[in-house]
This record gives sequence, structure tokens and C-alpha cells, in this order.
Amino acid sequence: MDQKFISSEAIQNLLDRASGMGGVGGDDRLQGITRELLEALFRVLAKYEVTDSELWDAIKYFQEGIGEIGLIVPGIGLEHYMDLLNDERDRLAGRDGGTPRTIEGPLYVAGAPLVEGDVNLTSDPDDTENFYMSGQVTGPDGEPVKDVILHVWHANSKGFYSHFDPTGEQTEFNNRRRIKLGDDGRYSFHSKMPSGYSVPPQGATEKLMNALGRHGNRPAHVHFFIEAPGYRTLTTQINFGDDPFAHDDFAFGTREGLLPVPNRQGNSVTVGFDFELQRATAESEEEFSSRTRASV
Repeated sequence: MDQKFISSEAIQNLLDRASGMGGVGGDDRLQGITRELLEALFRVLAKYEVTDSELWDAIKYFQEGIGEIGLIVPGIGLEHYMDLLNDERDRLAGRDGGTPRTIEGPLYVAGAPLVEGDVNLTSDPDDTENFYMSGQVTGPDGEPVKDVILHVWHANSKGFYSHFDPTGEQTEFNNRRRIKLGDDGRYSFHSKMPSGYSVPPQGATEKLMNALGRHGNRPAHVHFFIEAPGYRTLTTQINFGDDPFAHDDFAFGTREGLLPVPNRQGNSVTVGFDFELQRATAESEEEFSSRTRASV
């Protein structure tokens, strides 16, 4: 269909009214965002001659798949896009440097035990390799960062996370800890080697990936939040560089600088990795996003 249809008076008037333009009250920014999103959607519906049945099938898909929205969002690249967008904002502000940010994913749980020292993350038996990771958290000038809280979480050898394990076998906060670091900014923890995983079979995310001709696999990885007074919080993760999906992560979590190749010897897997934080220029930068997260 000719895109001039979208520019017609009737459609433009509908967009104004649907987004609250010209009305009394309402948030101007939200009205503008809503209008542009609706116009983009209207143009796609017209361009691809979307039928009523196709539209309502799509709505049904999202209604039924809402429980997997935390997987669908990274799977379609939206979460990674926000990382790239924030990187560009930093670049334009002259704030390059530091450990790359990357996606959080939907499986963080607040309230993990706060511990110190050489920490064991794994509470449950797991017949796999022992995993060791250590390093230091520094600032932009190489200074050790004080009063760091390092949040770390990862899957077990079956690719399941505690609190989200469909088998119900894991104990609370297995492979999840908050580690309070000393003044030297050094950390050290050990656990059982995590596995990569795929999205739930026959679930909404897999259905979408299949329809797009894509897979739903993630490489083995470890998630981190890092917070410290005076520094920007960092949300990141490492992917194991020798994993077959390290450069083909369905969730687009892989980034250069976050792909350490582990040292594998016998029953031990070891990774050394240092984190570099940027200094905060506002108190809001010391906080995490307002994303809804699970808690216990």
C-alpha cells in the first residue's frame, strides 16, 4: 500500500488523538513517544499488507508469551540496543573507557547473601568442573576501588538458575552471592562450572526464534553487578571465549573485552578478569536501573 495513506488527514488525526496530542494534561514526552511508535507500527502494517488475522495472532502470541518477555526482549536485540545506545551517549559525552556494559538478562534475584573473602558460590552438589575466578576492581586511573559490592550469579551445570529452576532441585541463592571487597578492590570466588543453555522448549521465545530462522542458545557465562560509592554502577557479564556459542549468543550478550578464554586443567576451570569502573558524575549513576527484578 502507498505510504501516502499514513500521511492522510484521517490517519494523522487518529495518531494525534490516540497519543493525547492537543488534549488537556498528559505528559508531553510520553505523548510524543507514543505517537511516533504508533506511526511506525501503522506504516509497517500498511507496507506489509498485514491482515486482521495476522495482527490478532501477533497479539495472542504476546498475551500467551508474557511470561517469557524477559527472554524475548534480549532475543530481539532490544536489550543489546540499549547498551549500544548508552555507549554512544557516553562517546558523545567524552566518557569512553571502562569495562564494557552488557545485558542483565531476566534472572537476577535481589537479596543474595552478603559475604567476604574467598567466596564459595555453590551450595548444592553438582557433578562438573570446579570454577575459579579472581581479579581486581579499579577506577579509570588504575586506582583500587574501595567499598565495592560485587553481585555475581550464574547457572548450574544443567543451565538452570536457582529460583528459576524448573526441576525445583536447587536451594535458595545457589550460585548467587554479593561479595564485599576490601580496600584493594580484589575479589576471588569459586563455584561449580556453569553451562550454557537454550530457551524453554516449545515456549514463546523458541517459537519466535524458529519463525525467524534463528536458534535460542546462550554460551556459558557469569553475570555481574558492581557498585561502589563515587563510581557508576556496572551491569556486565563474561562469556567463556571457548564456548561454541561465544560469538553466536541469541541474546546478543557477547562483547569484545568480555570474552576471557579460561584455563582448563583437569577438573579445574580458571578465569582471571579485572573490572574498570567509570567515575559517577551524579548520584543517579551510582544506582541500578528501575527494572523490575525478582526478590526474596
